[in-house]
Amino acid sequence: MTKPVFWLATLAVAVVLVPTVAMAEIELVVWHAYRGKEKAAFESVVEVFNQDHVDDVRVKTLAVPYDAYADKITAAVPRGKGPDVFIFAQDRLGGWVEAGRTMEPIDFYLYEEITDDFIPSTLEAMQYQGNTYGLPMNFKVVTMIYNTDMVASPPQTSTELIEVAKLHTNEAGGKFGLAYSYSDFYYHSALMNAFGGGVFQGSRDPVLNSFENVQSLELMMQWFDVDKVMPAEPSSSLITMLFNQGDAAIVFSGPWFLSEISESIPYALATLPTVDEAGGAPMQPWMTVEGAYIAAPSQNKDHAFDFVLYLTGPAAGKTMALEGRQTPANLRVYDDPEVAGDVQLSAFRAQVEHAVPMPNFAEMTMVWSPATTAMNSIVRKASSPQAALDQAQKDVEERVKSLRK
Repeated sequence: MTKPVFWLATLAVAVVLVPTVAMAEIELVVWHAYRGKEKAAFESVVEVFNQDHVDDVRVKTLAVPYDAYADKITAAVPRGKGPDVFIFAQDRLGGWVEAGRTMEPIDFYLYEEITDDFIPSTLEAMQYQGNTYGLPMNFKVVTMIYNTDMVASPPQTSTELIEVAKLHTNEAGGKFGLAYSYSDFYYHSALMNAFGGGVFQGSRDPVLNSFENVQSLELMMQWFDVDKVMPAEPSSSLITMLFNQGDAAIVFSGPWFLSEISESIPYALATLPTVDEAGGAPMQPWMTVEGAYIAAPSQNKDHAFDFVLYLTGPAAGKTMALEGRQTPANLRVYDDPEVAGDVQLSAFRAQVEHAVPMPNFAEMTMVWSPATTAMNSIVRKASSPQAALDQAQKDVEERVKSLRK
């Protein structure tokens, strides 16, 4: 039987409409600054998400050069010209919250089954003034990296550290038992926090010249100037060169250092030692936590949170760990046998138990320049630790006062 003409016309219209329906999905724009293996792993994670949500939402990623990334977020997101989701470390969180229209609290979406999955300190890094603004993806932290041909067993205490370091130091021959960027305030935080020091007290007022901070710098200078186990002017390039030549036994550094180690150098990782001079407290480096945030102007916040939840979950975390060499913040990732059996990932996971989230206050941006000046002055012996920190305290107080206006 011949079909009526109107039936054929209806079928033709239906065929024409099918592609239109398929293209009606929501598009989420996500900004990141990954490169190399990290970028490849991230794009793999995004592709899996897109395949699982082919009928409703699609994620489109944009890699932004890191040097311009923070400024681009600051300029574009509040004006509604940015992404739905962006990935960044927690150190700018306070400033962006105070500025407004960059990100909003996500506490509405959270419940214990979600928050209990994360290493507590990484979730703490995503919080500001009692609210949670993002979910933690990955963390980075400094730990001990040592040449196993030179050091059979990693030192457990600061006393053992210096004993081992002295055995491998020949200053005239350019050999040192310990090499790290001790004049960099970021790296010095491990000693500072061991003594109970810090940058701010509870009221967010700076306390750079505290007694504990002075103590930590006096010990650092003893290692450098009295024990003489560390090289002068410890640039990152010098530290890498020394370790790769077998002229440095122990290095304090993070995961970024591992890719620079020569294949000819056998090495292992261990937790930073405890500090006898600080009552046996462990060295506690600052931890930076990379979080996924929903942009305040986004028109697709529910879908954006679904993506953030997937991105910070165990499946994505495993991919980022094994393929991107990231250290995920999700606890369940480390239950996976492949991740648990990775000695590098396990070492950084162990160190995070003795680490402190870097302050995410807006005032933190006012600290770096005065602290850097103080550290350089101390290492050059132009000022005592107390005098240098007194000047840094004064400078930071003035900067913070201007910021708060």
